[in-house]
This record gives sequence, C-alpha cells and structure tokens, in this order.
Amino acid sequence: METDINYLLHRQQMSLIKAQASPSREGRTAYEDMAQRYIEQVDAYRQENERLIVRAH
Repeated sequence: METDINYLLHRQQMSLIKAQASPSREGRTAYEDMAQRYIEQVDAYRQENERLIVRAH
C-alpha cells in the first residue's frame, strides 16, 4: 500500500493544533505523542525512498 505523505503531514499538523488547544496536560501530551508518531512514519517513508533512490543509481 502506498503511503500518502500529505495525509501523514496533515494529521501531524492537526495533532499539534489540537495539543495547543487542549485544556488539559493529559490531552496535550496525548496529541503531542500522536504528532510524534506521524512524524516517525514520515521519516520511515523518507528513509525507505532514499534507499530506493540510492539502489537505482
């Protein structure tokens, strides 16, 4: 399945916005953790693409 990088980036940004608006520390932490997981997925996607590009050359 192809990764939709724009979707992941959008979800990461929305999580950060929700974290900022959250009235509780627990809510902020939960949304910040979600944002971090989205970034980890983006980084994994980019690393895999870098490996594919290096192999192609």
